[in-house]
Amino acid sequence: MSEATASVAVQRLTADRVFSALETSPAGLTQSEAEARQARQGKNLIQTEKRRSPVLAFLSNFTHLMACLLWAAGAIAFVAGLPELGVAVWLVNVINGCFSFWQEYRAGKATDALKKMLPSYASVIRDGQEQKILAEDLVPGDVMLLAEGDKISADARVVRANDLQVNQSTLTGESNPVRKTADAVLEEDLTQAETPNLLFAGTSVSEGTGRAVVTRIGMDTEFGKIAHLTQNMEEAESPLQQQLNRTTRQITVFAACMGVGFFLLDQLFVGSEFAAAFIFSLGMVVAFIPEGLLPTVTLSLAMAVQRMSKRNALVKKLNSVETLGSTSVICTDKTGTLTQNEMTVNHLWTVGSEYEVTGVGYAPEGEVRAAGHRIQAIYDDDLRLLVSGGALCSNARLIAPEEEGGRYTVLGDPTEACLLVSAQKAGLDPAELEASCPRVRELPFESRRKRMTTIHQLSEPLEGARRVAFVKGAPSEIVRLSTRCRAYEKTVEMTDELRERIRAANDAYAADGLRVLAVAYRPLRTDDESVPRAMSAYTPENIERDLVFVGLEVMQDPPRPEVAAAVEQCRRAGIRVIMITGDYGLTAVSIARRIGIVRGEHPRVVSGVELERMSDAELREILGGEVVFSRMAPEQKLRVVENLQQMGEIVAVTGDGVNDSPALKKADIGVAMGVTGTDVAKEAADMVLTDDNFASIVHAIEEGRAVYANIRKFMLYILNSNMPEAVPSAVYLLSGGAVPLPLTTMQILTIDLGTDMLPALGLGCEAPEADVMDRPPRDPKEPLLTAKLMRKAFLGYGLMGAVVSMAAYVFAQVEAGWLPGLPMFGVGTDADPVYVRATTMCLAAIVFAQIGQVLNCRTETASVFSRGLLSNRHINVGIVFEVCLIVFITLFPPFQQVFHTSPLGLFDYVFLCCLPPLVLAVEEGRKAVFRLVRRRRANRAGAEER
Repeated sequence: MSEATASVAVQRLTADRVFSALETSPAGLTQSEAEARQARQGKNLIQTEKRRSPVLAFLSNFTHLMACLLWAAGAIAFVAGLPELGVAVWLVNVINGCFSFWQEYRAGKATDALKKMLPSYASVIRDGQEQKILAEDLVPGDVMLLAEGDKISADARVVRANDLQVNQSTLTGESNPVRKTADAVLEEDLTQAETPNLLFAGTSVSEGTGRAVVTRIGMDTEFGKIAHLTQNMEEAESPLQQQLNRTTRQITVFAACMGVGFFLLDQLFVGSEFAAAFIFSLGMVVAFIPEGLLPTVTLSLAMAVQRMSKRNALVKKLNSVETLGSTSVICTDKTGTLTQNEMTVNHLWTVGSEYEVTGVGYAPEGEVRAAGHRIQAIYDDDLRLLVSGGALCSNARLIAPEEEGGRYTVLGDPTEACLLVSAQKAGLDPAELEASCPRVRELPFESRRKRMTTIHQLSEPLEGARRVAFVKGAPSEIVRLSTRCRAYEKTVEMTDELRERIRAANDAYAADGLRVLAVAYRPLRTDDESVPRAMSAYTPENIERDLVFVGLEVMQDPPRPEVAAAVEQCRRAGIRVIMITGDYGLTAVSIARRIGIVRGEHPRVVSGVELERMSDAELREILGGEVVFSRMAPEQKLRVVENLQQMGEIVAVTGDGVNDSPALKKADIGVAMGVTGTDVAKEAADMVLTDDNFASIVHAIEEGRAVYANIRKFMLYILNSNMPEAVPSAVYLLSGGAVPLPLTTMQILTIDLGTDMLPALGLGCEAPEADVMDRPPRDPKEPLLTAKLMRKAFLGYGLMGAVVSMAAYVFAQVEAGWLPGLPMFGVGTDADPVYVRATTMCLAAIVFAQIGQVLNCRTETASVFSRGLLSNRHINVGIVFEVCLIVFITLFPPFQQVFHTSPLGLFDYVFLCCLPPLVLAVEEGRKAVFRLVRRRRANRAGAEER
């Protein structure tokens, strides 16, 4: 088949011309021709991308910048004669690498899921005979046979349709079945998915039968194009990964500078031997490397993942948690995420009355009300005819849940299913209706007619007829065919005034984004000469005429009740929500307005066709304001995401269909639906919602923000201990050795890898603070180590710790009899018992001061008492552990020698126990002053606005 033939717009051709354009016939291809075409064009397969081997993926967890720094720190520890430290640091690295690999091993399998969605076999006509062949053997020109339940294996053009309806949700995200026709389509402003005579690979037949000629296979199909987009998506580093790399570089430079600085000071003021000075400086380098950073990040992310799973969000990649916290824009689809994905009739309208229908979803729970009173169909003939006609003129079925609290299942068109529910709410039983009015004939829906008709045998006559035709469809078409109308429980002649009233009611509902169906009937009397004697002769032309208009059934897929509050929470948090849907613009804007996504009088609505004509510059300008995207194709959704990212936004995208997978993978955070989502969407996404609820995304963002805040709390806590570790060494060096080293290298490392580690990890488990969603999204370019954090760590908390540690050292010296002007105990020998006790007190003072500091780090501005002083059990365990460790290494002789410690007395412990409350009280006072100043400023600003 030539390239020119392959590019023919087959949707514009009549069915008979399609065969010639595609060089085939109604009898299908011959086997030899099919083989020749396959030789030229290949098999009908989704190609796979070449993946990095699991071995390389595993090794990558041990070669990133922070991992390399820890390998180097361990090696330095071995060189410095501290093998225990070296082993400990390397073990931290190994555990982190293995855990990260295990967490992310199954990510990125979108193409595999795409392949699984394609059917294994297809029914075709070849050599004039029906055959069942492997789906991979389909070629352009094959004539496929389609029946209810079949999955479609290739893109095709319909050439015969018998009430053919196709579920295209995998491509469009919209669950309503789409009716297909064999007629030529000449409209220009339709997307591929909207074209009623085209079929697509990966979709399925939900009702009817038909035949279609294959037009495209494999990677040339719409399905294949999505696979190609997904495969060629490069994964960017998350904001957290970028910041950790930046922080690692900063820490590396800082630690190296400190090591060089201490070495030079030693040589300048003390004059130690080169080897001793070198080992001392190497120990300081290791001391300034936060070995607990990776474990804390991993634990903080893992704890957030656990909390999120309890709130219906499953995270596949740990780093995705923090990315959620940086999110500034959420691009969400409508159906099932913002709405309940359950079409619901909420209004009924007749010429004489308007009814409200309560209840949501397919469960028959609710009632029909008018003027504040419940109305039942048996007492209102117009209502009875309206809901009876809608229920009988329907092919859908409702299946009750097997378990209590489960959801009803719909077989067939959801729009028709909700008509059954409205009849039940009006007090009618659809099963009894079918028994008393059995269907004897159907005139299926056609997009050309925009209506369908069912003929029923009546147990009791209606207007003298034992047979009736119920018709439902587009209000404009039903009104045009109606010559009479039901009004105030009587049948009257249709007038222009009545037509105008019906049109006005329909327009009012449509303007609110509601879907409207009209219901009418026609008594088929035996004395009516326009009605054929034989039912086989019934046609739309001779049955769908002289109708009696009954009323309108008004429906929508209602918003989830909790979504409006979640959208408002996003607004307070500085997060924009943009709706990108496959539905029509009017419906999309109506839902967006109801839940607060748009608030302006005239939001911009951009359809897929409009977006095709826009430049990226025009699109970015539109994205700056309130906008709703409707009738979007997969590549268009991807384009919106890419432009938002180019604008500097951190973008989260929701999706459930195959069509969403490229955008899900491109997004900074892809969010798939767990209930209605396809395997493709789930594999391409970073997070899966187990309840398909938009509100769960907002909860996840809250947890993500908490993760970044917790990492900063960890950095504040770890860095502040560096100051009381460094100051004693600096005092020793600057005094020229007159002040014996108050803190030995092993004691410094005891703090870093022993006493500090568990409380620091506990900070990674902190739950979100109450005001975390009242802050704007953090700037992804803002460094993890800000100047403010460094000032607080070194000049605030750190300086406080340094003062108390040196005070404890001097306290021990004075208690033993030292006075100013005399040599301090320990000068010239490190075996002096007073000196050993003094270094032990210095070490213990730092540890006890850190108990107060870890409690201070739990909140940024709020009082720690507002969260519960002992509410974080991980920190409590860490505090108990570090106190026990100090007692342990000071009481047992083997550890006394290693860590240069000696036993402490009761009075020493009384002194030490005063430190945590003192440190806590100083910071609580500062936070109270800060809150008072902020509150006064807010009150002053509010008064100025008034």
